[in-house]
Amino acid sequence: MSTEVRVPTLGESVTEATVATWFKKPGDSVAVDEMLCELETDKVTVEVPSPVAGTLSEIVAAEGDTVGVDALLAQISEGGSDSAKAEAPKADAKPETSNADQAAKAEDVPTAAGEGAPASGGTDTVNAGPEETKPRDPEDAPSAQKMMAEKGIDRDAVTATGKDGRVMKEDVLKALSQPKADAPKAAARPATAADQADREERVKMTRLRQTIAKRLKDSQNTAAMLTTYNEVDMTEIMALRNEYKDLFLKKHGVKLGFMSFFTKACIHALHEVPEVNAEIDGTDVVYKNYVNMGIAAGTPTGLVVPVLKDADRMSFAGIEKAIAEMGSKARDGKLSMADMQGGTFTISNGGVYGSLMSSPILNPPQSGILGMHKIQDRPMAINGKVEIRPMMYLALSYDHRIVDGKGAVTFLVRVKEALEDPRRLLMDL
Repeated sequence: MSTEVRVPTLGESVTEATVATWFKKPGDSVAVDEMLCELETDKVTVEVPSPVAGTLSEIVAAEGDTVGVDALLAQISEGGSDSAKAEAPKADAKPETSNADQAAKAEDVPTAAGEGAPASGGTDTVNAGPEETKPRDPEDAPSAQKMMAEKGIDRDAVTATGKDGRVMKEDVLKALSQPKADAPKAAARPATAADQADREERVKMTRLRQTIAKRLKDSQNTAAMLTTYNEVDMTEIMALRNEYKDLFLKKHGVKLGFMSFFTKACIHALHEVPEVNAEIDGTDVVYKNYVNMGIAAGTPTGLVVPVLKDADRMSFAGIEKAIAEMGSKARDGKLSMADMQGGTFTISNGGVYGSLMSSPILNPPQSGILGMHKIQDRPMAINGKVEIRPMMYLALSYDHRIVDGKGAVTFLVRVKEALEDPRRLLMDL
């Protein structure tokens, strides 16, 4: 008896993934729930376990292949009845008939809008598998070929998103919908001199890195982004933290950091300036009566933004525990799709890397992001005297389409006031 292994549901708005790694090869025995392979989407890595015990008789989707939801990955023979198949593992790609079938199926499935991003869109995924070494050129989808011929569109003018660089029908429709006065394409990379070629290394971008690049550029192209700055005296926060950090750790089992103070201060400011916690949907403004706080975190594979759901209902201890848990999952690559969806505002801490000042880029469809920076002792004029104070620059990037300059400045001033006098948070002032 043979059991099919298929691509699991990948999460909201994600319809395809890349087969990153196979942990087993044809002929290997597998146990129930033993990991067979790892799929890489533009947000997270998904592990695929074996549904039954038996022998891996056939791998249908090789490493580097792009697969859709419910696509066939492999076949498992229960009891090893298909051992003959196991003796002939596939080296590179699926049979041509399999590729044609998948291409035909892909045309019947509409592409989800805003794939790989929170509701705003602008994050269509592209292939991100290892570099292919197949000598033949990819064959475009028949419907795409027909449409390009009918509309007189040059293939080079269409951005291919299908497997192995195939042009799909959706790609042609997208090219037709773009304005004629599109910005010119980036110039081709000049050829590398022969004496330098052996000193370069070409590595395929991961799906996550491609998505980061595309979403950040889409954010710049879509939003009317502007950044306003201020600085905060961290004296009171540091004194309060030093006074209570040992008791806090003893009672709650988690360290008291700065992020809980900044999260609370931002929540306080968002209540006063709700447009910073809103988003644009067509011609509507959607105001959020809750705060799902995104906390940007750097990982070995790229930037991720796990979300603290209903952060406005959390205590200091709850925020610190949630941040610690999300940080651990991010470092271990265990974040789920649900962990990174639904954010309404984001905090990014470049100070942990030594950044003194920067302009953070919006995380669409959100309308605001706060950038924290390095704490640095600087001479300040305090009551007519020069004193050395621990200062931090703050940067608020916002979408000027929905947030006016007054609202942005007010938001940043309220954050500054709450941090310089933490008692205001307790009294909601």
